[in-house]
Amino acid sequence: MTEREETLDLLVDAARRFAREVLVPAETEVQAEGEIPPRVVQGLRDLGLFGMTIPEEYGGLGLSIYEEVKVVQEICYAQPAFRSYFGTTNGVGTLGIINYGTDEQKRKYLPKLAAGEMLASFALTEPDSGSDAASLVTKATKDGNHWVINGAKRFITNAIHAGVFTVFARTGSKDSGANGISAFLVDRGTPGLTVAKPYEKMGFAGSHESDVTFDEVRVPASAMLGPDGTGFKNAMKSLDHARIHMASVAVGLSRRLLDEGTKYAVERKQFGQPIGKFQMIQAMLAESQAEYLAAKALVEQSARDRDSGRKTTMEAACSKYFATEAAGRIADRMLQVHGGNGYIKEYPIERLYRDVRLLRIYEGTSQILQIITAREMLREAGL
Repeated sequence: MTEREETLDLLVDAARRFAREVLVPAETEVQAEGEIPPRVVQGLRDLGLFGMTIPEEYGGLGLSIYEEVKVVQEICYAQPAFRSYFGTTNGVGTLGIINYGTDEQKRKYLPKLAAGEMLASFALTEPDSGSDAASLVTKATKDGNHWVINGAKRFITNAIHAGVFTVFARTGSKDSGANGISAFLVDRGTPGLTVAKPYEKMGFAGSHESDVTFDEVRVPASAMLGPDGTGFKNAMKSLDHARIHMASVAVGLSRRLLDEGTKYAVERKQFGQPIGKFQMIQAMLAESQAEYLAAKALVEQSARDRDSGRKTTMEAACSKYFATEAAGRIADRMLQVHGGNGYIKEYPIERLYRDVRLLRIYEGTSQILQIITAREMLREAGL
């Protein structure tokens, strides 16, 4: 075993213990308060999780995607809102800076992000452009040595906490499509930037998503991230990474769901014996275990492929599609194992069931991921 592999094992073990000993016990508190307690946030900082993907030269851990996946699976044994607090900063919130940022931009933002002193948000989705992101209408107009941004963004994770926003805006003509979109780094507190209060949601208590509006927001030309017109390419490259990351979230949560269902099947008695003795219960456990192991294998192989330098747009889409759909089926079966008790808030399965539903929507809906997968297959076949 190499020194790096030993270091990864230590980090994965620390994440596993932190999730089970700190995060899981804090779930009911987060559900009641709608906030992640400061002591928990500090624990995430102490583990270095805000800088998982940020290069070591900027204070991060510099994990490969495979290493990231292994850590995220452990953290997401607890409800996924904990991961949301640092996940965007590691993923779409900073990948653009890492991949396309100037040296000045990297020095300005990455050390603070890696230390958890600042959070980042990814502002792509709009009220009328979600899955069809290339049709966004937020506009950036050149004005001397500045750009002026006007528009609105929707479903922006951590917007109320973010210190910097990666904002995608149209710098080309109205009909320029994907080639007319650029990315900008906009600091919190910039005049004209307004963050609405977080939505009230079905699940994911403790994770905050909001609308963000830009009214004559002026930023210097140096705030552009990458060359003019490369914003959409920037976003899609970040999303390929993020989809593997989100698939690992689903894998970690699936493990928790299985453990909750198995534990209940052992403890709950009917007809004088544990319900785990009944074959119909066993069938639900076995089918769920098979899907969990299949998702885990697919996600980890996709991560290895991306680390090797391969183009993994199809693999990322397949991973996120399969793992999140599987997690939804597993959640449904494990609630069914609980019977009526699964429908009341006394048991964690009720909360986890609501949380897992979102995984099939963000970072690409299941239907969009199916389209991406088929498109990549047909392209490889020459169509």
